[in-house]
Formats: sequence, structure tokens, C-alpha cells
Amino acid sequence: MATLRDLKGRIGSVSSSEKITGAMKMISSAKMSKATREIKRLLPFRTQLESIIGNLLGADAEFSSPLTAVRPVKRATIIVWGSDDGLCGAYNVSIFKQMLDHIDALRSTCGSGVEIEIVPVGAKIARAAARLAAPGIIVSPAPAGICSKSDADAIKAFTASVRTAFESGATDRVDVVYMHFISAGRQRLVAEQLLPVVPAKAAPADAAAPGLYILEPDAQTIFETALPLMLLSTMQEVFSENRASEQAARVMAMQSANDNATKLLEQLSLEYNKLRQQSITAELLDILGGQVR
Repeated sequence: MATLRDLKGRIGSVSSSEKITGAMKMISSAKMSKATREIKRLLPFRTQLESIIGNLLGADAEFSSPLTAVRPVKRATIIVWGSDDGLCGAYNVSIFKQMLDHIDALRSTCGSGVEIEIVPVGAKIARAAARLAAPGIIVSPAPAGICSKSDADAIKAFTASVRTAFESGATDRVDVVYMHFISAGRQRLVAEQLLPVVPAKAAPADAAAPGLYILEPDAQTIFETALPLMLLSTMQEVFSENRASEQAARVMAMQSANDNATKLLEQLSLEYNKLRQQSITAELLDILGGQVR
């Protein structure tokens, strides 16, 4: 049976845990707000690029790019984003399951003989991906300096390496798997094709509205300039979405831990008060019994 001293120690430990989870929730909320501001900052740039590509699609001009080259898929690359830190609930587990589902979908689309290369971004998802032992699956570590917290320069270099691998024929298709940020309480798993770029999907539905455009210097030059920029903006957005979603998951995990700590603290406090009341009652009975004798 627990003593008053044991219960008091447990109450102190739970109270400290409650304060720690509360502080971690506040820190994660601040980081999530910073990541969402980055997403909002990137949106106008990407929207403008999509508008330019949409205008090109609506113009009577011919253009092409190595980034849109479609060829038989013998080797496909899946870049999957996760977290570098823990304490974010089932965040990495959900992404890992989505990656497995996407591998099955890719094999059903491109054939069972397709070789799949997985490039995990984030220490936690990299550790999970390293345990994959299946024929036709290769797990390649992300380039040095690339993690879930990479800055703009590192993202630019990473995008360039992915583009070079596709253009050189080292891979025939590049897909991305990540968590799309919708709100603090809602995120959605996304698995989509990054390369080759499908121009029809790169432009919004209303971007190619009828109109007269003067293309300077020419459609091909504009297309060759705008498409790599859109690829870079997409990669930057994915990194920002992943950061925001990770912090949102951590906020929810810390909130759940804080709620559990509060409930446990209430139960321990009630048990402590009951035991303390019993102790006081027993002492009073002993005093009264001594006076009677």
C-alpha cells in the first residue's frame, strides 16, 4: 500500500512532467507558426509560376524540357520526409505506412520489376526505412546536410541533385511522400509525382484562360526558366509543409500528454487526501483512546 511520502513524491513527479509538456507544447506552437509563415511566403511565388506556365499552355507555341520527358520506368526514386526528433506521436509511423502503400501502387503502375530507390529525409524516417529488406528496394541516405530542418541553400542544392539524377537517366521517375499541413489539428498524407513534371498538373485550372500574350524572348526560353523554378518552389514548399506538420503533431502529442498528466495528478491528489484524512482520523482516535484510559 502506498504511503503518504510515496504519493507526495509521485505527485511532485507528475506535476513536473505537466510543466515540461506544457513548455514543450508552447515551443512547438511557436515553431509551427514560423513554418506556416514560410508556407504563406512561398505561395505567391509558386502561384505566379503556375500562372506563367498556364499562360504558355494556352498560347499557340511549341516548347519542351528535359524535366517533362516521359520514358519507361525501370528505376523510380521515392523521397520521403519525416522528423529528426521524437515526441511527435504517430507522425513517422503514418508516413512510413503511406510510403509502403505508395511502393505497392508504384509497382502496380510501372510493373513489379521496377527498381525502387528510397531517399529518407529525417533521422527517424531514415531509421525506419533502413529496416526495409525487400528485393528491388534500395535505401539511399540523403545527401550530407539534408534533414527536416534544412535551410534554403541546402534545399536548392538537394533539388539540383534530384534534377541532375533525373536528367542523366539515373532515375526515370521521382515521387515525394510527405505530410501536407492543413491546420494545427489536421494534416494529410500526400504521395505524388515530382518528375517528370506534367505541365497540365503544374498549372491551375484557371491559369490558361483565353487571352492574348506576347512572349519575350520566346516560349521555349520562358518554359526552360520557369519550370526549374517551379520545381525548386515545390521542393521548398514540401520541406516547409513537413516542418509545420511535424510541429503540429508534436503540439497534439504534448497536449495529450499534458491532459493525461492532469488527470493522473487529480487522481493522485484525491488518493493522497484520502490517505491523509485516514491518517489524521487514526491519530485522533489514538488521542481520544488515551484520554479515556
